[in-house]
Amino acid sequence: MIAVENLSLEIHGQPILRDVSFDLRAGEVFGLVGESGSGKSMTALALMRLLPHGSRLTGRATIDGADLTALSEPEMCALRGNRIGMIFQEPMTALNPVQTIGAQVAETLRLHCGTPRAKARARAAEVLARVGLPAERFGLDRYPHQLSGGQRQRVCIAMAIALRPALLIADEPTTALDVTTQAQILDLLKRLVAEDSMALMLITHDLAVVAGMADRLAVMQKGEIVETGPTGAVLAEMRHPYTRDLFEASGHRPDPGPAPQEAPLLELQGVTRDYPDARHGLFRRSAPFRAVSEVSFTLRRGESLGLVGESGCGKSTLTRAILGLEEVQGGEIRLDGERVAAGQHMPAHMRRKMQVVFQDPYGSFNPRWRVGRLVAEPFHLTGRPANAEARVTEALEAVGLRARDAQKYIHEFSGGQRQRIAIARALITRPELIVLDEAVSALDVRVRAQILDLLAELRARLGLSYLFISHDLGVVRAITDRVLVMRAGRIVERGATEAVFAHPQHPYTQELIAAAPVLPADWPQGRTGDAGALV
Repeated sequence: MIAVENLSLEIHGQPILRDVSFDLRAGEVFGLVGESGSGKSMTALALMRLLPHGSRLTGRATIDGADLTALSEPEMCALRGNRIGMIFQEPMTALNPVQTIGAQVAETLRLHCGTPRAKARARAAEVLARVGLPAERFGLDRYPHQLSGGQRQRVCIAMAIALRPALLIADEPTTALDVTTQAQILDLLKRLVAEDSMALMLITHDLAVVAGMADRLAVMQKGEIVETGPTGAVLAEMRHPYTRDLFEASGHRPDPGPAPQEAPLLELQGVTRDYPDARHGLFRRSAPFRAVSEVSFTLRRGESLGLVGESGCGKSTLTRAILGLEEVQGGEIRLDGERVAAGQHMPAHMRRKMQVVFQDPYGSFNPRWRVGRLVAEPFHLTGRPANAEARVTEALEAVGLRARDAQKYIHEFSGGQRQRIAIARALITRPELIVLDEAVSALDVRVRAQILDLLAELRARLGLSYLFISHDLGVVRAITDRVLVMRAGRIVERGATEAVFAHPQHPYTQELIAAAPVLPADWPQGRTGDAGALV
């Protein structure tokens, strides 16, 4: 159905893709894997002809006999959304925030088919119901911000499949989703492929995802396909060294380092956090929403403690309370024996002891500041020392960067380097506790393994304690000593990480572990979900 032959791409004379060739068949899932910058997304954008100015595309890419590289822009507009649909990684940026979800799905029908407004709206309701958003529960007049991440991704899928395309391209469609939502989205894509006999091109850096989804697999590195074939054969043979590197990084676990001390560093006792609910009348207010309910735990000095749970379970709310960014309505939080006070009531010496690393380093930095100023930013809370520049150099070198990097801007660095800079900023005050909020979830597997090794090394050398918050169970298993499982604002299971993963007791924990994609260690004899798999 789809044939790509020697597709090459240059942008302003810089080679991006080199002789990329593959084919897709009706009813088949084709996986395209590789790390960031390997050319996966550019391959998809080349097929869609959504390329920047200065691009030069050669080779052939045919669908239904038509060469996509030779079509005019009006001809491509007729194909996009009609014969070729695309699902992007971040649904919130892919959707129009000021249009209802019904209008956005109906737009595809109206543009391509000239469907009358009322009929297009009725058809949009059918398509949204097909992807698990029935109108009786999710009205067509809702806006994207009124939906969860998984629900927004379902809207994007509905837009992409509204006209039953021959080819559906899914570019990292589940990277930002928790494991249970990810499993639901992947199952939905599988069902749609089977029902519509369309070809699915699944782009991801996660080998475990393609192992459970793809019929055939291509591994991409530096703009070239270095290995391709049936998924089982590729993962069994791994002829190319880069494929083996990806496989090993997927199951990577850092050296655990020294055992934590018994002395507590962070203590939570009965912590409760409420949010006021919306008014339902001029004089009547409903009961507040309880986001965190009576949470208690202890984090020891030198310990790495994991906190896992699906989106909306209360992880981020609890994090903000620990950092003193929000008041709690019940219980108390103590750091090194001293009660944590929220907002301006928290003293500088306590802020120095506790720092945070966020999921998106680029979004948490001022792009107009040089790196040296970014790393030194926490000093505005604790006071700028006389040796601030030397401290910045020390922090950058601690995370594997160079002193001269302090003069650069954040856009000059890769995703992994930006996260190293975020860690350097967290280290600058020489804290005792670092809260890592989804700190590696946006990174590809090889860079993720490097960052996990760095965190383990810093913990052992500097005696740091980590609160590691993530929806990625593989990451939590790789880096933590103990784990807490959170659901609906409560801790439902806790224990040594290996014990919880090997023998989960609570049904919710069992559900999370069962939903996580796994890469069997004994492929192809093993199967997704088998014991001994690399979770």
